[in-house]
Amino acid sequence: MNLVKSIKINIIFFFLILLFYDAASALQKSDNTKPENFNINSEYFLEFKNRGEPIVAQNWMVVTANQQASKAAAKILRNGGNAIDAMISAQLVLGLVEPESSGLGGGAFLVFFNNFSKRITTLDGRETAPLNVDEKMFQDTSGKPIKFFDAVVGGKSVGTPGIIALMEKAHKKWGKIKWAILFEDAIKLAENGFLVSNKLSSSIQKNEKSLSLFNRTKNYFLPNNKPLMAGEIKKNKNYAKTLSVLSLNGSKSFYEGAIGNDIIDTVKNAKINPGTLNYIDLLNYKVIERPPSCIVYRQYNVCGMGPPSSGAITVNQILGIIENYDISKLGPNNPETWRIIGDASRLAFADRSIYIADNDFVNVPIIQLLNKAYLKKRAQKLNNSIKLENIQPGKFEKISQNFANDISIELPSTSHISIVDSYGNALSMTSTIENGFGSRLMTKSGFLLNNQLTDFSFKAYNNNNRIVNNIQPGKRPRSSMAPTIILKDNIPVYVLGSPGGSNIIGYVVNAVVSMIDWKMNPQKAASMPHRINKFGTYYLEKNRNLEKLGNSLKEMNYEVKLTNFLSGLNIIHVNEKLFGGSDHRREGLAIGN
Repeated sequence: MNLVKSIKINIIFFFLILLFYDAASALQKSDNTKPENFNINSEYFLEFKNRGEPIVAQNWMVVTANQQASKAAAKILRNGGNAIDAMISAQLVLGLVEPESSGLGGGAFLVFFNNFSKRITTLDGRETAPLNVDEKMFQDTSGKPIKFFDAVVGGKSVGTPGIIALMEKAHKKWGKIKWAILFEDAIKLAENGFLVSNKLSSSIQKNEKSLSLFNRTKNYFLPNNKPLMAGEIKKNKNYAKTLSVLSLNGSKSFYEGAIGNDIIDTVKNAKINPGTLNYIDLLNYKVIERPPSCIVYRQYNVCGMGPPSSGAITVNQILGIIENYDISKLGPNNPETWRIIGDASRLAFADRSIYIADNDFVNVPIIQLLNKAYLKKRAQKLNNSIKLENIQPGKFEKISQNFANDISIELPSTSHISIVDSYGNALSMTSTIENGFGSRLMTKSGFLLNNQLTDFSFKAYNNNNRIVNNIQPGKRPRSSMAPTIILKDNIPVYVLGSPGGSNIIGYVVNAVVSMIDWKMNPQKAASMPHRINKFGTYYLEKNRNLEKLGNSLKEMNYEVKLTNFLSGLNIIHVNEKLFGGSDHRREGLAIGN
């Protein structure tokens, strides 16, 4: 008996060493360790991240928000797949193991550098508003906006999902591995069971009340009226069946077949806030290829997703303003650095609020917003030693000024994937179902539906001026997602992005500055303490020794608050080798070879 026990212990120890070797050294020689059995010593890797040590590789690298997703993507890359193939495999796993953040019921933005064409292409897989929406749908009888979470829960907040169409379009354009093969690991995990993570378990416990409102959702996340606990093995047979259908028939079975019928039925028959999503909305859905939004920052070309995302434009505006100051010399610990970055952010957010929405419905002045002369003029407003008091949006010729400030709310959730493959391609994709657990509606097909319509402004007008991010049929709500690829001499050098609602913009800016101006490696950049200012109040990350900075900012007339942040920066630096970093605040993992 003791001999048997000893053998079992030795076997377990052997596999732990094997897995440690794969992730920590970024090398694995075989595929013997299956994704469904993949586990790591999370305390060790948290310490590893906190030390600021990146994962190093030579040929390819993937960084996702969950170890099981990273492992699935790594398997594809190891077997000759490219970044698109690996992204699809990873995203399908994320929809299973991190369902609170993204999945088939949501949308995504993709930024892709094709090494063959030397071009960046962006794909818009954002959800669309149903044709039967009403601009007053999130208002009470007196015309006042209803409470945010009263709008989130139920069918009314659900937009037409776009992520499966995005993945299919990307695969048809650039994929190498057969479509069906990319579904295999997610199907196996769903059928045989996946390891419930600390993040998923914690999220369920925090949202237990709202998850209990719908029986199907409750039965999945709260079996026997108890939340799933970290370390449990959870199966999702319905999700496995859905993936099997999609692997054989593609997105047509999602938008036209039984899966689509299930979505419509779930939305229309929701016992709380039944929605208006209909068959025509699914049939009309299209992924849109859009031009990237780019700016040159200190000889680097920073590119991301344009409208309906505000992410790249706002990130690039902030960078374009602070480029006029030598923050490299000031350094990351100087309060003056954060006065400049903070007020640059406030100026950019003022423009964002007034001008940025779905470019198919609104004339977004992209060229004017990113004009270097305009940004230099905005930067001159910061030539002071204290907080900028009067923040106003810029004004442009031939652009209507009859717009009002947007009052929409955008809370942190979402997921991000960064990949560089052995063919020289680079991919940055941020995906979401909006709020954690989206609308809280679980389909019979085994996935949650988004609440993306709450990313619109709840009011169409403010002081008789139109809000550009108002709800309209077929329109895509504004987003802050900022998947980013940074080029130098037309070669990718940084690939990054993060979840986090409108804080994403600050997370990405700070990471870019820390790597380009302060020469930090991607792990140190991902782990750097957050300092975020969007509308005047400076939010500093708790328990990161920022009290001294806070006192200095108070002397500059800022209101300062300490808070927790849940960023999820996933970064790859391309140099002679590949260097990967994943935010210690979440459960992401970089794997490479």
